[in-house]
Amino acid sequence: MLERLSEIEARYEDLTNLLADPEVLADHRRIEEIGRERAQLQSVVELYRSYRETETALIEARSLLDDEDSEMQQLGRDEEQRLTAEIDNLEQLLKIALLPKDPADEKNVIVEIRSGAGGDEAGLFAVDLFRMYQRYAERQNWKVEVLNTSAAHSGGFKEITFELNGHGAFSRLKYESGVHRVQRVPETESQGRIHTSTATVAVLPEVDEIDVEIDWNDVRIDIFHSGGAGGQNVNKVATAVRMTHETSGIVVVCQDERSQAKNRARATSVLRARLYDLERERRDEEESANRRSQVGTGDRSEKIRTYNYPQDRITDHRVSLTLHGMPRVMDGEIDELIDAVSADEEARLLAAAS
Repeated sequence: MLERLSEIEARYEDLTNLLADPEVLADHRRIEEIGRERAQLQSVVELYRSYRETETALIEARSLLDDEDSEMQQLGRDEEQRLTAEIDNLEQLLKIALLPKDPADEKNVIVEIRSGAGGDEAGLFAVDLFRMYQRYAERQNWKVEVLNTSAAHSGGFKEITFELNGHGAFSRLKYESGVHRVQRVPETESQGRIHTSTATVAVLPEVDEIDVEIDWNDVRIDIFHSGGAGGQNVNKVATAVRMTHETSGIVVVCQDERSQAKNRARATSVLRARLYDLERERRDEEESANRRSQVGTGDRSEKIRTYNYPQDRITDHRVSLTLHGMPRVMDGEIDELIDAVSADEEARLLAAAS
């Protein structure tokens, strides 16, 4: 591990020197590439340097054990104990830092929420989930942009697709993919009975054109009149765009913009993200036959998390974590849930690497 860390530090120094090279400074694209790679290495290098400094301090502390002064010996023992624990912690952090990185972690995300089992209540729950992620994005200072909505009669969503633009958005939200289940008494329920409903969430990394090349011969594009809200222009003029990727069967609809060109651009972005995710899933399945699919059918049994309103309880079934404080969580305070699943994945990767 230390040899690998030394190589990373050397590469970091090379990149730092390149940023002062006049030839590099004249090439804005090269500066961006070098700066991005350097930023990815910086946290590892800082941890490695802290580790080395702590090792040096530990050697100095142990030298005090040979001192004739008993107080200095005690100081040495205290420092040895503290620094040994610090080194153990830094070693663990370095092992995590050296785990293979998901190349999509730093990307923006496209999130799709669809109502599942449960009728009107499922559509209303989809609205609640959208607001939860919207509030979380606001706390992270991310930009939220709705790409497409399909409203249900109840006032809920059959489907909503939106984009979150922010540094590391995919790394934080990628484990939100799956089926979310809600248990609560609907407002329309006169008998006070608890209903169970679901909504599916898919979190896709936004990708550039160079990441996924679309063969437009495989894509059927239909233009039609929008069925959603947006004013007279949206409903009178054919601005909605449907793209069907015939090879994969992926269908993307964007109709919220007043401009056909904007809807086409948004649909292209979503289609590219879905194709990228399809390829990622294919590679993951080749590497592990046990990989769980991101989005299930919406059936109540295929759940990653349950939101139980009567008992004020949220349970993430993947890590057996239960929290209380439903209003707080639904207002976007979901870091504890995200961190628990991320830590569990890190532990699994560390175990596999050892």
